[in-house]
Amino acid sequence: MTPSAADSPAELIISACTVLVHDDQERIGFLEDAAIVVRDGTVAAVTSSAEAAHLPAAERLDARGQVALPGLINCHTHAPMVALRGLAEDLPTEEWFNDVVWPVESNLTGRDVELGARLACAEMIRAGVTCFADHYFAMDAVADVVAECGMRALLGQAYFSSQGPEGRERSLDFALRRRGSAGGRVTTALAPHAPYTVDDADLAATADLAREQGLPVHLHAAENRDQTETSLARHGVTPIEVLHRTGVLGTDVLLAHGTGITDRDLPLLERADGRTAVASAPRGYLKFAWPGTTPVRALRDIGVDVGLATDGAASNNSVDVWESMALTSLVQKSAEGDPRWLTSRQALHHATLQSARAVGLGEDVGRIAPGRRADIILVDLTGPHTRPVHDLAATLVHSARSADVRTTVVDGRILMRDRELLSIDVPSVVQELEERLPALVDRSHGRRVQEYDT
Repeated sequence: MTPSAADSPAELIISACTVLVHDDQERIGFLEDAAIVVRDGTVAAVTSSAEAAHLPAAERLDARGQVALPGLINCHTHAPMVALRGLAEDLPTEEWFNDVVWPVESNLTGRDVELGARLACAEMIRAGVTCFADHYFAMDAVADVVAECGMRALLGQAYFSSQGPEGRERSLDFALRRRGSAGGRVTTALAPHAPYTVDDADLAATADLAREQGLPVHLHAAENRDQTETSLARHGVTPIEVLHRTGVLGTDVLLAHGTGITDRDLPLLERADGRTAVASAPRGYLKFAWPGTTPVRALRDIGVDVGLATDGAASNNSVDVWESMALTSLVQKSAEGDPRWLTSRQALHHATLQSARAVGLGEDVGRIAPGRRADIILVDLTGPHTRPVHDLAATLVHSARSADVRTTVVDGRILMRDRELLSIDVPSVVQELEERLPALVDRSHGRRVQEYDT
């Protein structure tokens, strides 16, 4: 116990739990019968329950039978798209975009975005997600929801080159205005949609702006093999090579999906000047029947962090990162033909510290340790589906479910206690959203926000 941990009352002490910790080599471990002392939204100490028993605290949580994990991070999603959950099913990617999603998105209002984001945040809090990276339209509405509900987020206003210079300018304006808002819980990024919807001139301009303003870039890239093959046929370069020649790889960049990353792309990603990360959302790839998945092993071998993600619920049907964690382990075993890869401990590393780095918060969250922000979830392992426990990491990844998350804490604030949401009124959100659905899903107008042609 450090002296500062005992000097003044803590705002919160979580005791009698098992705590997931990282050692100096970033290996996953577990500390039994432990206590977490939280002060000013930060972890002040991780100590024994006995040592914390007599410390003064404004609030205490007895977490007996529970495991404390760093809050999960959804490294790439479109939170408002929960309003489109189940609307475009069993379709190839091109039809999914052109026939359903992009026509419907031409109807979006700021209120639709707000309600969708509010419902998504409720779902994420209940699933133990404390932070998400979003890339969508009307992002001021999403930032307002994040500020109100207490989550943490990396937000970017998406744009296409078809919108003209105004699209890029709106993305920059949003990023500068909302950076550091919500008491520092909102960080921002520039958000060009993808190399196939944003031309080289706009990508190069975005890269220049990112360097000038100290902003990261968040975009879709090499989402699937078809995109890579089409880019090669039309332009003689892969999507990753486009990002290299336009300077985007010289910024801090978060690439969504990357299942179309090829061996020729790996040296470029390895030599990139900025912090480069990839967000992987395996459930969507399975639904679209894409022939590959994110090459996690190859990316890790060259030092590229791979964070876990869900993409939007219109393709993934949920924003449950817990499911993404289990699927990542299973799909990677299948893709590599090796049951020893990806292990449960490796999956937990991707879900925690690597995901934190992917969204640019590797020094703030992603582990439970003194000085880190108090983004913590408590997972109940007393249910029959999690007993007995022979390997705690395997139990967490392959037996536990998001419904086992009992408590969610962000910045020391309890957002869910014993499965009760404390910062979002779900029934009122659902009622208003459902009243708005007929106008939202109407496609009779024949418009779409963009054309999918890769």
